[in-house]
Amino acid sequence: MVQSLNKKVDLTINATSYLGMANYGKVLVGDEAFEYYNDKNVNDYIQIPWSEVTEIIASVMFKGKWIPRFAVVTKNNGNFIFSTRDNKKTLRAVRNYVDPNNMVRSLSFFQVISRGLKSLFKRK
Repeated sequence: MVQSLNKKVDLTINATSYLGMANYGKVLVGDEAFEYYNDKNVNDYIQIPWSEVTEIIASVMFKGKWIPRFAVVTKNNGNFIFSTRDNKKTLRAVRNYVDPNNMVRSLSFFQVISRGLKSLFKRK
C-alpha cells in the first residue's frame, strides 16, 4: 500500500495524467507534495515533493478563460503533465506552495512557430 506524503490535504480532484497513455485518477494537493493516484492501478502513482518542483507551466487559451492542462517541472525527473476537472482551482491550490513567479504560461502556437522561424534564419 502506498503512503501519502501529505499530512494535510487542501484539494482532492479527479484528474488525468499524461505520462505515456492517458490515465485517470485523483490529484491531491497538500502541505508536503503534489500527488497523483491512478483509480484502477494502485501501484501507478506520482508523488512530487514541493522541494522538487521548479515551476508550473500552464497552457492558457482564450485570454485566460480556459486552461486545458498544466505541467509540473521537477529538478531531477522532468515534466509531468496533468489535467484536472477544474484546472484553475487546482492551480490556485498549488500557488500556496509554489512561488507565483515560478507559475508561467506556456508558449502559444504562433509563438512556437515564430521562434522556430527566427532560429532558422539565425543559423544561416
